[in-house]
Amino acid sequence: MAALYNRVALIGLGLIASSMAHAMRANGLAKEIVGYAKSAETRAVAVEIGLCDRVTDTAVEAVLGADLVVLAVPVGAMGELAEEIGAHLAAGTTVTDVGSVKQAVIAAVAPHMPEGVHFIAGHPIAGTEHSGPRSGFATLFVNRWWLLTPMEGADPAAVARLRALCEGMGAKVDEMDAAHHDLVLAVTSHTPHLIAYTMVGVADDLSRVTDSEVINYSAAGFRDFTRIAASDPTMWRDVFLTNKDATLEILGRFTEELFALQRAIRLGDGDHLHAYFTRTRAIRRGIIEAGQDTAAPDFGRSAIVVEKSG
Repeated sequence: MAALYNRVALIGLGLIASSMAHAMRANGLAKEIVGYAKSAETRAVAVEIGLCDRVTDTAVEAVLGADLVVLAVPVGAMGELAEEIGAHLAAGTTVTDVGSVKQAVIAAVAPHMPEGVHFIAGHPIAGTEHSGPRSGFATLFVNRWWLLTPMEGADPAAVARLRALCEGMGAKVDEMDAAHHDLVLAVTSHTPHLIAYTMVGVADDLSRVTDSEVINYSAAGFRDFTRIAASDPTMWRDVFLTNKDATLEILGRFTEELFALQRAIRLGDGDHLHAYFTRTRAIRRGIIEAGQDTAAPDFGRSAIVVEKSG
């Protein structure tokens, strides 16, 4: 595939950005990839592993001459970063992000974008519990959704070009309104993460269950809670603070469902429990049929390990 961008600047070099670097290079989508990370240690690792063609010491240096800038930092840091680089962006440049909240990111970033710069907020729904520049791999986005939330009046050519990049890395692309995105992700990602953090915290608080028992006897359910709860704490702190309304709405609905299940268990209502579990099992089957996971007992994690080792 012909290169879609001459110079891509990756600001932040964690799992998503490093996977983008590998995927763009593997598919010939960018002529040059420039990287920057706030941590000197992260920059040193990126240089050591040859993640980018160049690694700069400042974000401003990284964006100079870039025709695509990717903001891959925690959502709470987006506004400050946009303010720092805004004046140094060339006309015609596309700026996107990879945050899992969209309304707050648009509100924080858009005011700092000069006229002639195309800001198109985005969110690749892909990841593992690992982070850092060594964690990326070229196939992370294959058959995963990449959601774009262009603002009203966005340049169609710039949107189409960014869509082509995402598709070139193997992703399936959809466009939606930012508010709708945040509600959908509150259901599919944000609230499940909060529940996982809570369940692991509950296990830690139960003094009658020793640490070794929690670790040694973790069945698949609790084991997967701990996998989710291993995600980056800074990123998830910012997600919940910036997608507050949608998350609280879904948590309210979750609490209502939980109360109904508590009542069914207390009353011995097996019919209610069986019907509920049958309905939720069908949703799981739908996820598998959509190609977003496998039916393997390990929830497809072995496939991810194979991809990363390649």
